[in-house]
Amino acid sequence: MKAMLLEFPGPVLENPLHLADLPAPAAGPGQVLVRVNYCGVCHTDLHTVEGELPLERLPLIPGHQVVGRVVDRGPGVQRLQTGDRGGLAWLHHTCGACRFCLGGRENLCEQAQFTGLHQDGGYAELAVAYADFVYPLPEGFPDAAAAPLLCAGIIGYRALRLSDIQPGGRLGLFGFVASAHIAIQVARYWGCEVLVFTRSPGHRELARQLGASWVGLAQDAPPGKLDSAIIFAPAGNLVPQALKHLDRGGTLALAGIYMTPIPKLDYDQDLYYEKTVRSVTASTRQDGRELLDLAARIPIHPKVQLFPLEEANRALQLLKAGQIDGAGVLAMGK
Repeated sequence: MKAMLLEFPGPVLENPLHLADLPAPAAGPGQVLVRVNYCGVCHTDLHTVEGELPLERLPLIPGHQVVGRVVDRGPGVQRLQTGDRGGLAWLHHTCGACRFCLGGRENLCEQAQFTGLHQDGGYAELAVAYADFVYPLPEGFPDAAAAPLLCAGIIGYRALRLSDIQPGGRLGLFGFVASAHIAIQVARYWGCEVLVFTRSPGHRELARQLGASWVGLAQDAPPGKLDSAIIFAPAGNLVPQALKHLDRGGTLALAGIYMTPIPKLDYDQDLYYEKTVRSVTASTRQDGRELLDLAARIPIHPKVQLFPLEEANRALQLLKAGQIDGAGVLAMGK
């Protein structure tokens, strides 16, 4: 099979991924083999490729927003049949027995494995997944449009929940990456007023098209305090800026898997009056099921920019430069 392989992490401008012809993987017990049609390009892939996340194995195939069809089943698989369409997300497997798994917080499982980090991912023509971690996808979504829902959508949805935003509340989004362009559609469906803080002119225009009531820079003063805020950009310097705009009792959710150092905070100015700061760590399968159901009901319209598999480095370079409006998606054999 063809795959974009990472042998050593490095700056994405140096094209660390290279096209390789690898043996096809095999599905083990409880697993399925999926022929990949599309795979979304995510900031987590960027952090993986550039070595900002600890890498426990190399070489590695990144990618965790996978849409494809089952072509083989391992022993014990019952719920999926050959030919079924499904989605693979960041959460690859959990132990299923720890207090976090048993308490509905499997995203915190200490034995959790993640697609494109511990297990080869979707920057390839074939990928292996545990059947119980494969999502059925809403029929109304073509494969390319479904791909961003599997991380950008799920993480955006979990970040919304952890931000404690209420229907009709005022929400601030810092950084208008793929997750944000889906989260705004959910928030608007809930009747929220959404204010977007971003540097990119293209992202500003997309935010307006998707219903943002105000768009500006992080240092700009919005027209009123925020009830909740989410930082999608991996920039720690945004934390005090977001807290400054947050109202008393408000919550700031940090949605990235990686963030640059956070500057020193002032207790009185930044945190007093019962402001809350919380991180968003991966997601549960229940988050995914809820988001996919919601995506079909709204319906969400992901904006995608397609790239052939061989241009994965270029897609990541554009992502880092903030030059993808919506979500980048790799297309196999296109």
